[in-house]
Amino acid sequence: MSSYESFARVYDLFMDNIPYEEWCGYLTGLLEDQGIRDGLVLELGCGTGNMTRLLAGKGYDMIGVDNSVDMLEIAMEKKEEEGQDILYLLQDMREFELYGTVRAVVSVCDSMNYITEEEDLLEVFRLVNNYLDPGGIFIFDLNTEYKYKEILGDTTIAEDREDASFIWDNYYDPEEQINEYDLALFVPVEKDGETLYRKYEETHYQKAYSLEKVKELLLKAGMEFVAAYDAFTRDPVREDSERIYILAREKGKNKQKEEN
Repeated sequence: MSSYESFARVYDLFMDNIPYEEWCGYLTGLLEDQGIRDGLVLELGCGTGNMTRLLAGKGYDMIGVDNSVDMLEIAMEKKEEEGQDILYLLQDMREFELYGTVRAVVSVCDSMNYITEEEDLLEVFRLVNNYLDPGGIFIFDLNTEYKYKEILGDTTIAEDREDASFIWDNYYDPEEQINEYDLALFVPVEKDGETLYRKYEETHYQKAYSLEKVKELLLKAGMEFVAAYDAFTRDPVREDSERIYILAREKGKNKQKEEN
């Protein structure tokens, strides 16, 4: 799993095309469908805190988890500037720990695709199930194999801006179901009155999971599959869906209480 070390400084610059407020509206709508309108919510893979802050603004008590020091530093700066009460934790989502349970866990911007081993994704699901309140909800999105094969695979994305530039090469391996992102960043720095460009290079990997595989892993983790949608709709997943949202429910805690 990459921690976006170099990219953190320009992440928000290049993600300014993401309609976070619209995404937040969709996400809160899904939460409200499940009766969750307030309370403690955890975001896994929170990055620079864009969605965490928006959810906090909707009245949720937010915890953000990410494994990038650089990303969380930026998230903390935003939190302090806006005076929000958000708890950020520097943790790997494959082994995160909380002091108690939460009403819901969310993860967006294809953070789950960065879990490239099935065993690790299963462990994330188990941890989520463990830290959810009885009947709590887990909502996460995934880039689909269709997107990697037909949209991103073997393509190059480049942007040249005044503040920074990047070249993003994609390679999709259909056998391993892994998409490799080779990222080159060019960030301007001032030195002796001149503008020079410092180059940073990173490689990121994301894995495509079929909906059937996700359902299987959720079941193994002890969770109950609730629904899957074509992103930002309530429509069923299609063959050409590029991003999907999956809802799962904690299962087992109430039964354990009854048995005890």
